Amino acid sequence: MVTRYLLTALMAFSQGDISAIWLTVKLASMVTLILLCIGTPIAWWLSQTRSWLKGPVAAVVALPLVLPPTVIGFYLLVVMGPHGPIGQFTQALGIGLLPFTFWGLVVGSVCYSLPFVVQPLYNAMSAIGSRPLEVAATLRAGPWQRFFTVVLPLCKSGFLTAAVLGFAHTVGEFGVVLMIGGNIPQETRLVSVQIYDHVEALNYTQAHWLSAAMLVFSFVVLLALYSLTATKSTVGARREPD
Repeated sequence: MVTRYLLTALMAFSQGDISAIWLTVKLASMVTLILLCIGTPIAWWLSQTRSWLKGPVAAVVALPLVLPPTVIGFYLLVVMGPHGPIGQFTQALGIGLLPFTFWGLVVGSVCYSLPFVVQPLYNAMSAIGSRPLEVAATLRAGPWQRFFTVVLPLCKSGFLTAAVLGFAHTVGEFGVVLMIGGNIPQETRLVSVQIYDHVEALNYTQAHWLSAAMLVFSFVVLLALYSLTATKSTVGARREPD
């Protein structure tokens, strides 16, 4: 029955829907990889530093959690526009302006989804404590060696959570991507924007299929994430008495 439902859903998708799905998966994959590369050093620094800058940096990283997407989208348009610092830099490189392009969506999505990656990594790294690193240091392991042989293995669940949340949040974006990318077919029209177009055109059947696909995807992702977290917590609790 599930297979039949999936086949029916695939047949119901138009060429525009499939293009939007592919573009969304492509964007979310690229953004997740970039976020892990950027978020890892930020989370590590926040978990280790005692600098007075920790509070301001953590607040800046968490801003997308409380700011309306329109505010973030507006200021990204300003800084990436022809008179903004990023816009002038990209024009000097001959790249052109980023707004209303796929790479503009990448930049906007990275900024908007950053706290969803940094926070799980920060929690995982803070939970390690200083003892494992001190033991590694007594064995003459350097800072980089301690990070790659001690920190990363102990933070596997944190990285998995960060990757899943970063990917899922990017898939579900609407306000920021609409302001920065607009609604250009096969260039910036993502699934969320495609659903909006279907509703605007009173094409509720297509909107239903895409929305249902997003709903199922989100449920499966969260179910897998919580199941994995619960499993690891149970295993950790069983090992604790030893």
